[in-house]
Amino acid sequence: MTQTFSFSLHGTDGRARTGTVHTPRGDIRTPAFMPVGTAATVKAMMPESVRATGADILLGNTYHLMLRPTAERVARLGGLHKFMNWDRPILTDSGGFQVMSLGALRKLTEEGVTFKSHIDGSKHHLTPERSMEIQRLLGSDIVMCFDECPALPADRARIRESMELSMRWAKRSRDAFGDRPGHALFGIQQGGLEEDLRAESAEALRGIEFDGYAVGGLAVGEGQEAMFSCLDFAPEQLPKDKPRYLMGVGKPDDLVGAVKRGIDMFDCVLPSRSGRTGQAFTRRGVVNIKNARHMDDPRPLDAECTCPACSNYSRAYLHHVFRSQEILSSMLLTWHNLHYYQELMAAMRAAIASGTFADFETGFHAARAQGDIEPV
Repeated sequence: MTQTFSFSLHGTDGRARTGTVHTPRGDIRTPAFMPVGTAATVKAMMPESVRATGADILLGNTYHLMLRPTAERVARLGGLHKFMNWDRPILTDSGGFQVMSLGALRKLTEEGVTFKSHIDGSKHHLTPERSMEIQRLLGSDIVMCFDECPALPADRARIRESMELSMRWAKRSRDAFGDRPGHALFGIQQGGLEEDLRAESAEALRGIEFDGYAVGGLAVGEGQEAMFSCLDFAPEQLPKDKPRYLMGVGKPDDLVGAVKRGIDMFDCVLPSRSGRTGQAFTRRGVVNIKNARHMDDPRPLDAECTCPACSNYSRAYLHHVFRSQEILSSMLLTWHNLHYYQELMAAMRAAIASGTFADFETGFHAARAQGDIEPV
């Protein structure tokens, strides 16, 4: 097994790429989707079930884990992998995005961010150095540098100021991360939707040197069209020989459009959160299992899907357990959604490898345009 972190690019089709991120805890096939295990658990799923969907890596949340149960406690208990019973790679975010979204509960300075916990109101101070320390205590394989992310739309001066602060914090994160063989540190490109600011940010990050690069500050309210316009140039500004990660994205058609534009890694709460609210992603679009049309439907959610929800249960049953607020509803629909997302990534990897990504994309959109199967 590899003892270092590296990235191999296996093939390209247009700007779309397929490859492997090698880590001491296992390989990550790209394009990759990382299910979100915010508080050291992917909600409604056992770790072995998440693995069974095809996930190679999970995301853990620095902000939530530092507040509860605390990074120090996780470290005493053997690290995040052992704590949550997941022996494969884990990426932790820096906590920056959650802290920034606290709004009035936070105070931002050059040094870092002081904020009040959303749990008990206790006061905390998060800096690039403290973020690196927390992520080291958690023992994550891929560490994200600490950054500031303004909500869009924002004026250009605010976006520039934020980007420049993030680049100073990126340097401090790199210095504090130090030399940790087998662990990787990713830099985060900022700059809103501005091509020149994104280019400045990419240049600053290249100068610091990271093991991978994220496109940050998107999927924060700008809409898909604006996001894709930014992705038409942003990934190309980053090194070709390192993985590129689009943070917090997204819907299935977001993933396809972003892979087409050169992104390798994704994370999003959408498949698990939607599963808990009765929404299922299928080849033919989103199905709302709560709708009365499913009440007497003996057919599976998706006849082509091999997940437990589709293999063993009818739409009528899934409708019933959702309406009855049974825990099994969240479990089955979350499993289905994560399975669908991993199948989507596998299909894109195969299409890029065979040079048929354009055909795949056409078929993907055509299937979704059909809409759900006719009611019984």
